[in-house]
Amino acid sequence: MEDRYSRQTLFPGVGKSGQQRLNSSQVVVVGCGALGSVGAEMLARAGVGHLTVVDRDFVEASNLQRQSLFTERDALENLPKAVAAERVLRSINSSIEVKGVVADVTFENIEELCREADLIFDGSDNFEVRFLINDYSVREGTPWVYGAALGAYGISFAVVPGYTPCLRCLFSEPPAVGSVETCETAGILAPVIHAVCSKQVAQTVRLLVGEPASKRILQLDIWDDEWRTVDLREPLEGCECCSQRSFPYLEGRIGSRMTRLCGRNAVQVHSPEVRRIELRDLADRLGQTFEVQVNEYLLRFKVKEHDISIFPDGRAIIKGTDDLSLARTLYSKYVGN
Repeated sequence: MEDRYSRQTLFPGVGKSGQQRLNSSQVVVVGCGALGSVGAEMLARAGVGHLTVVDRDFVEASNLQRQSLFTERDALENLPKAVAAERVLRSINSSIEVKGVVADVTFENIEELCREADLIFDGSDNFEVRFLINDYSVREGTPWVYGAALGAYGISFAVVPGYTPCLRCLFSEPPAVGSVETCETAGILAPVIHAVCSKQVAQTVRLLVGEPASKRILQLDIWDDEWRTVDLREPLEGCECCSQRSFPYLEGRIGSRMTRLCGRNAVQVHSPEVRRIELRDLADRLGQTFEVQVNEYLLRFKVKEHDISIFPDGRAIIKGTDDLSLARTLYSKYVGN
């Protein structure tokens, strides 16, 4: 398909040399929910040569309204998002390398996941992961592109260490738990995802072809048709991250093994003592009491109003509560440790 990228290379900002850079670039997409799935598809179609998609979750019916890579079949089969994304992206562009990784991005694995990345694309749904990405980005000098959306509102900007402010220049710390709306309380419109992703992918392509990042934040309300850009200031003098080189998220000094999942009324639990779970063995044990669904990627069962999904790496997603203590109790009771 020699003409696959012909329209893109006609654009002066890309050209043939820029396309060659894209084809040899490596991007890690952290999170494959709404922003991550739309962004990964655009990047695959643009010809980014090496795409790694990392996600901890599985496809549910409620995802299908806005997460464009997935189908009803994926939801019925309880497919992890990273697995479903890899399959679809390979069918979209067989000339690129695509790798789906079913994992939670933590301070323990981010270096392994992002070591070869030319850029990190933010498709995450929580500030803790974004602050972790930011720590890694600044320490390693790897650019990343932030994106977030809620209701009809969206925001995006690029972080290029030494050139733009980092995330901690703009926000010294994440907002307190429960202090901001989530998709579950405010809802979300699919068009805002595509609008934010357009900005994210444009900045990604711009950086990968060798152009400087825009030093502007895009803010938009897709419902009220309000769009504005805000000029970014210079990196904050005295910033704990990019000035003082303090990386508490990356060093594991800040962060939790339990995370409330955005808009899900669910908690992810990951015990540091549990490194690997044989799902079939666990299914045999739990199957004596519960109706269990199991495949090579995850095991699911229900305890009263709680839907529990367990992954081979020891993680569990407990749906039906945002109480961290209760989630930990359920994990200990049915998984162990």
